[in-house]
Amino acid sequence: MKTFIILISTITLAAAQWPPPKAPAVAGADGYVEIAGAALAPTKNSTYRAIFDATRPADRATELLPALNMAGSELNALATASVPLANAKFAVVFHGPAVDGILDEAHYNAKFGTSNPNLKAIAEMKKQGVEFFVCGQYLAAEKIEPKTLVPNVTVASDALLVLIHYQNNGYALVSF
Repeated sequence: MKTFIILISTITLAAAQWPPPKAPAVAGADGYVEIAGAALAPTKNSTYRAIFDATRPADRATELLPALNMAGSELNALATASVPLANAKFAVVFHGPAVDGILDEAHYNAKFGTSNPNLKAIAEMKKQGVEFFVCGQYLAAEKIEPKTLVPNVTVASDALLVLIHYQNNGYALVSF
């Protein structure tokens, strides 16, 4: 029994040694923990191209959309590793239920009864050069007025064409 208690204590101590995650680029997104000696860690000389396919809503109206959280988290990873954020070539395209997350403050509050948590993250990412698009076909089908959306998002003709365009230009597809 004594050996078991010592073993459990050792495991607990080892788990407590991880540094806290850092979120220097997008404060509301998940932070990044630097892992010494990790394979494929971010490098200052690489360019990171990704198109984030945002279709899923957040679990709760007070949380970031999953695609925004992941894009922000990756910006945090690069910033924590001192990679110039100019090396991050990110775009996000919204369609389906994720479109609710890009409603302007008034329309989001009217629909969910709370402030839109995505607005600050979108503004922070826009400053880092992230491009944002919304599917015009989805807006038309759902009869959503573009003026009810945040101004930092550009209406595209079709989300799938945006995804194809970016993938044809060497961007990795990341779906959420």
